[in-house]
Amino acid sequence: MMIAPTLNIPQARFLAMPHKFKAYVAGFGSGKTWVGCGGICKGMWEFPRINQGYFAPTYPQIRDIFYPTVEEVAHDWGMRVQINESNKEVHFYAGRQYRGTTICRSMEKPETIVGFKIGNALIDELDVMKKEKAQKAWRKIIARMRYKVDGLRNGIDVTTTPEGFKFVWLQFVKEVRDKPELATLYGLVQASTFDNEKNLPPDYIPSLMGSYPPELIKAYLRGQFTNLTSGTIYHQFDRRLNNCDEVEQPGEPLYIGMDFNVGKMAGIVHVLRLGLPCAVNEIINAYDTPDMIRIIKERFWLYDGADYCKVREIYIYPDASGDSRKSNNASKTDIAQLQDAGFNVIVDNANPPVKDRINAMNAMFCNANGERRYKVNVARCPVYTECLEQQVWDEKTGEPDKKSDNDHPNDGAGYYIHKTFPIIKPVTNLNIGFAY
Repeated sequence: MMIAPTLNIPQARFLAMPHKFKAYVAGFGSGKTWVGCGGICKGMWEFPRINQGYFAPTYPQIRDIFYPTVEEVAHDWGMRVQINESNKEVHFYAGRQYRGTTICRSMEKPETIVGFKIGNALIDELDVMKKEKAQKAWRKIIARMRYKVDGLRNGIDVTTTPEGFKFVWLQFVKEVRDKPELATLYGLVQASTFDNEKNLPPDYIPSLMGSYPPELIKAYLRGQFTNLTSGTIYHQFDRRLNNCDEVEQPGEPLYIGMDFNVGKMAGIVHVLRLGLPCAVNEIINAYDTPDMIRIIKERFWLYDGADYCKVREIYIYPDASGDSRKSNNASKTDIAQLQDAGFNVIVDNANPPVKDRINAMNAMFCNANGERRYKVNVARCPVYTECLEQQVWDEKTGEPDKKSDNDHPNDGAGYYIHKTFPIIKPVTNLNIGFAY
């Protein structure tokens, strides 16, 4: 017999909604996957032996988030599960009685969502995907709804963090606003992290406030739709409030974020003050990697009449693509040339996602607590300052504009900031009532 599950108020309201399509749009730590799994369990009790579907942007999300969460939620609903990872299926049981199966699929390739039948679907983090791919996956999933059973809605539950005005906003807000008759078909609950606060560690919300810039707090803490791809990209930068008079001191280490572009190489030079970064110099429009190496040595090492003496450590944080490209020397990659020059090169195998790099920059310029942890010597970095103020989002693609030629200094600095001061989402290991 079904027992009373553990739900907060927005979660209970969501599961009680009668709509064929309903969305739970909420911030980090608000229990999105938890309530989605609750909807699956509810369906297993109400319509036994009717298969359901779980869809996530990637297979690792299914393995790392859904499997452990659904096991805990099923227990909360008086059931147990048997997870078959090889078939990507989760079987539900009440005691020894089989209740049904949830078929798990990735949405990385929507065209592969074929060949099975379900009576209910849960789509997790749908807005992480591009609008076009999300729409294609949505249509493929709807096509799987083929059970003909009295009272079965053959519907879709969506649980997601708002990622701007993307598919969920278009489908559940704009379409309903433009066509009010759809309000009986589409339902929406927006919830904040605060709604689930009792199930979170005491430092969870404060750590988000300290890590994210204000506009992301609207989305990632309060569950609000907000435009993340319009206007200037580095809107938290203020040339007055983020200004500093710091300069490099003799012998102190330098941290240079570097972007590779033949004829337009950029390096933004940083020092640390009380553990926080200050941009104190800029190298703009270097021709190629050998030219960049020459400029760095001339400015920051000591020439003894024959060669440059290493009088300070220099750490380079470059574009990861420099490990494969050859901007000048046919036998050496850009990164190899930097290493051979005597610099310390800190680089990952691949560049971070553009959005993560930009979010890290904005959070350092000003976080939700109003703290400005990244300063720029505006007088010594005039081009970098102007690029921060002027680079905008491309209206057509939603990506950073690169046509105006003000992206290279920003990208270079971003590699250093993201590598050294990334936004790290708090990790939770909680009891019943929460699932990331």
